[in-house]
Amino acid sequence: MGITTVRVTNRPGLRDPAGEDVLYEIRHALGIAPVEHVRTARVYRFEGISEKDARLLAEKLLAEDVFEVYTINKPVITDAASVVEVAYRPGVMNPEAASLSKSARDLGVTGLAAAASSREYAFYGGGVTAADIETILDRLLVNPTVETVMRAEPDTLLISGRPGETKIIPIRQMDDAALMDLSRDKLFLNLEEMRLIRDYFISRRRDATDCEIETLAQTWSEHCGHKTFKAELVVNGRKKEPLLKRLQQATARAGHPLVLSAFVDNSGVMEFYHGWAVCGKVETHNSPSAIEPYGGAMTGSGGVFRDIMGTGQGAKVIASTDMFCFAPPDIKPEAIPPGCLHPHYLLRRVVAGVRDYGNRMGIPTNNGSVHFHRDFRAKPTVIVGAYGLLPVSRAQKGRAQPGDLVVVIGGRTGRDGIHGATFSSGEMTHRTTEVNASAVQIGHPIEEKRTLDALLAAAEEGLIRAVTDCGAGGFASAVGEMGAETGVEVRLEQAPLKYQGLSPWEIWLSESQERMVLAVAPENLDRVLAICRGLNVEATVLGAFAAHRRLLVTWHGTVVCDLEMEFLHHGLPRRRMEACWQPPEEAAAPLTTLPANWTEAYGRVMAHLNVCSKEPIVRMYDHGVQGTNGLPPFSGLHGDGPNDAVLLTPLPGRPEAVVISHGLNPVLNRSDPYYGGLWAAAEAVSNAVAAGANPEEMVLIDNFIWPFPDPESLGALDRAVDACVDFVDTTGMPFISGKDSLSSTYRGADGTVIKIPPVLCVSAFGRVPDINRTVSADFKGAGNKITLVGKRTVSEMGGSVYCDLYGQPGGSPPRIDLSVLTGVLTAVHRAIAAGKVLACHDISEGGLAAALAEMCFGGGLGAAISIPAAENPVHFLFNETAGCFLVETAPDTDPAALFAGVPHQMLGTTVAGDRISAAGLFSVSLTALKRAWQEPMARIFGSMRAGNEGRGE
Repeated sequence: MGITTVRVTNRPGLRDPAGEDVLYEIRHALGIAPVEHVRTARVYRFEGISEKDARLLAEKLLAEDVFEVYTINKPVITDAASVVEVAYRPGVMNPEAASLSKSARDLGVTGLAAAASSREYAFYGGGVTAADIETILDRLLVNPTVETVMRAEPDTLLISGRPGETKIIPIRQMDDAALMDLSRDKLFLNLEEMRLIRDYFISRRRDATDCEIETLAQTWSEHCGHKTFKAELVVNGRKKEPLLKRLQQATARAGHPLVLSAFVDNSGVMEFYHGWAVCGKVETHNSPSAIEPYGGAMTGSGGVFRDIMGTGQGAKVIASTDMFCFAPPDIKPEAIPPGCLHPHYLLRRVVAGVRDYGNRMGIPTNNGSVHFHRDFRAKPTVIVGAYGLLPVSRAQKGRAQPGDLVVVIGGRTGRDGIHGATFSSGEMTHRTTEVNASAVQIGHPIEEKRTLDALLAAAEEGLIRAVTDCGAGGFASAVGEMGAETGVEVRLEQAPLKYQGLSPWEIWLSESQERMVLAVAPENLDRVLAICRGLNVEATVLGAFAAHRRLLVTWHGTVVCDLEMEFLHHGLPRRRMEACWQPPEEAAAPLTTLPANWTEAYGRVMAHLNVCSKEPIVRMYDHGVQGTNGLPPFSGLHGDGPNDAVLLTPLPGRPEAVVISHGLNPVLNRSDPYYGGLWAAAEAVSNAVAAGANPEEMVLIDNFIWPFPDPESLGALDRAVDACVDFVDTTGMPFISGKDSLSSTYRGADGTVIKIPPVLCVSAFGRVPDINRTVSADFKGAGNKITLVGKRTVSEMGGSVYCDLYGQPGGSPPRIDLSVLTGVLTAVHRAIAAGKVLACHDISEGGLAAALAEMCFGGGLGAAISIPAAENPVHFLFNETAGCFLVETAPDTDPAALFAGVPHQMLGTTVAGDRISAAGLFSVSLTALKRAWQEPMARIFGSMRAGNEGRGE
């Protein structure tokens, strides 16, 4: 039988949310006015089944009769002048196709050889031209990296082909120029590393296979090997310990009693309560998201979820976080460099990818932030995090033993994701989207949910010796790392494939998503396979661990990779890297001029992209799924007052909570990476403390997203690491997990170089004994006292939102005094735990003024404050020193007694009504401020509806 096509669309006269989303983008992002209406249809193709079976699928699976209609083998939209169909390119992971095939089998449909899905778009409007349609396709609907326009019916849905032969690379005969030609674009290894590989094979008296070269490049990549963080470092002529070693040593010095696992597993683990532990990991997916934002963000979320799943002997994922940095969405198109996507498109598609993966897996996304700066126009920063729950008894990293079986469970292997690890280790150029298209993956969250369920079931029965995920490098990374201390033998022909035609090295290096690798004792294999069958998860024995300390990979009996584990994992030479650092020039004197119109100035600060409400994004995430949300992202009278952290109660019926928060400020990192680093750590911890967390029961995660480490950028990175080390040594809060991504430099063909503002994202998580002893940020009643707690030097306005808006010099950036910070954090926590605090909000972007307004928004109350006569009002209101808090207390509470011993001052009181007033200075309408605060993201995301943004997924 041939191909049968089913098309489904909403009944005429009903709304089409997906079409409305596209129309919004056409008008707002492209400015094409003649398009008056857009309709969409979902297209499903099935090869090998009858029209009768296709009708059964349409009625039982694909179309809802109440509001949809379908056709078989004919158009479903017939009244539009222009209808175009957009589909994934052949070989790109289409998650819906796998679900279609499984669902067909469940409905008793036999003979299905292949399935595919796509989407049709119909455009209405008398003035719509063919050129308009091409512009819409090129700039909006089709990302040529993964998508194509279907201009004719396909002859077959099957991808066929003969596997490529394993190639022998004559590396022993290569000179330096030939070695670098081999490395360029794909391997991203330097000359010293390529020479070492050549020498290894010379000593073995043979040439290398393509599989061996690719395995070494993946294992030795910056992404996997963290070569810069492990390098011998010389800063301004002075030798310093490697960056990673300094962080690890600081954590060891802290000796935190709750830390169960740090820097050795897929995530860091701390003790929770009642025999349970919590773990956390934060990752980046900048490079894939830069060229295919939906797929890149999806697989970022999926990958960090699998890091949690692969911790200890398996953990349950309980939370997701996301932190993004983009160029302003209204930046002129001509400012975007060649080979890069516009930030308006990137922002919406990245949000959609994170949304769809978390929502479809049933994992709450409940903490995050979005930051903007012009110099993210070439490459965004896309950070995703996840947190998990597991028994303390299963919290230590497992070790495979000789004789254990290599079992892969979950998704099948395809060509998607190849060279992802090496691609993410190199700079972005105008050729990136052409050369590295195969480095992008499309995630399948439903497959990962099944895999998670199977993994947890096997873990609970004690059937797993060790587990890790197939992330960067695929089988090569997962199996190679698990067998590093023993040895392993793999039969690649056993790997389930999405389609035929993959070469052995492609199967080995593919980064196809949703795959986990288990080490299973032979006697436990049957039970593991039975669990997987029961949960509709594919499971296959790929090989076995051995005691010969070699990585031996065969393809139908032919050896395609034979490497000594010692060389693979320890043969990489430690780099010696030179860094230079010059202290920033003395900052210009801070601004002193007061605004002519305070209402306008206050409103502009609240509308700034780094201050404004991100609620439209948060509402697309199901942040309450799993039923554990003790403190949601927004609360208050109308549910739109932002909170600083999230609190989850993962143990049913118990009051103990997990707290999650984060901090970052790229603007400060650019001006002074040391104080920017302190700011990020202080902000992360302050967010948690503002909600009621104990700083003594909290741990940290670092993420460094940096330009390519030339001497100048490396010098800045060194300063940021120094800040983290000093923070640990002073506060006692250790880093127990982290990640570095050091490739955020763009080099254009014309010599253009764009470095992102360096990003240090610090995430914090910890435990809280009683959810009832925590607070939200919204004001609770009129007549209560408002107190500022914390030390500020208000003239330090460098990097502030206010100075950015008015183009004024801000002087030095905020310089956090660590010697005072610890006492402030402890005092605020004790006050909240004692039940003396009604509301608490920390100070960050936008300063005291923004924090005060947000507390008023949440409580539906106003505030009356006084500014000390000796203070410059602009500095007092808009200084952005982290580690400071606004605290609401009852009228009969004495703030002087409550915060004795730490800096604090009475500001004023909460009042009924719609005004924030500063005595003798201004009285501003809360309604106007809130409108300014909510408008920017509503303008960008107002049309997006959950579940409709992923085209054809």
